[in-house]
Amino acid sequence: MNKLFKNRKGQNTVEYLLMLAVVVGVVLVAGVALKKYMPTLFASIQNMINGAAGTLGAGN
Repeated sequence: MNKLFKNRKGQNTVEYLLMLAVVVGVVLVAGVALKKYMPTLFASIQNMINGAAGTLGAGN
């Protein structure tokens, strides 16, 4: 029985589920960490776009 497990190759379903759980955990932690910075970031990007559009429109 031990020999059977030593010679197996590749991943099985449990290992893929563990990897998926780790990836989901990292994404959730990153999302919580970035949540407080997102409104400021989007407001900054919006101001840059509005400024560029205003400059472009003022050139006429």
